[in-house]
Amino acid sequence: MLRVEPLSRLNDRKSFDCGQPALNDYLQKTALQHIEKGISRTFVLIDTDAPTKILGFFTLAGCEVVTRNLPAGYAGKYPTKAPAAKLARMAVSIDQQCQGLGTIMMAEAIKRTLSIAENIGIIGIFVDAKNQIAREYYEQFGFLALLEHPLILFLPLRSLKAAMDGAGHSVH
Repeated sequence: MLRVEPLSRLNDRKSFDCGQPALNDYLQKTALQHIEKGISRTFVLIDTDAPTKILGFFTLAGCEVVTRNLPAGYAGKYPTKAPAAKLARMAVSIDQQCQGLGTIMMAEAIKRTLSIAENIGIIGIFVDAKNQIAREYYEQFGFLALLEHPLILFLPLRSLKAAMDGAGHSVH
């Protein structure tokens, strides 16, 4: 059974390879430090039959955004700067790619962001797409590109629920 859980020292970080050295390096060397310092939270997708193997991971953090660059119809609704959540990183192991695990993790990230929004004020979630292919991936969940920064994407709080419903996967 697939499960998302907080990254811990029990997870085999050294064996994880998503094909992107910067993401591998972050998981292997930095993610636990950021958790301990309160900078961000990293979650891993595992199979309970092999609980130390990381199938994928994502990192959530808080951020503050300048709202003038938000997509049309949103910039004027908020003060000049506003708090938000950020999907700082997301990756799937090379040997697990193209099996829907990214969608499972996206649904979990959105669920956790909705939980955050119940307790603090945020306007939505942001992600920096690495390229056009990544941008198109995030757009399928309802993310909108910022006006002057087409690879920075925003999913408004009111759209989070619809995006989670669209992801349609469940993990424990």
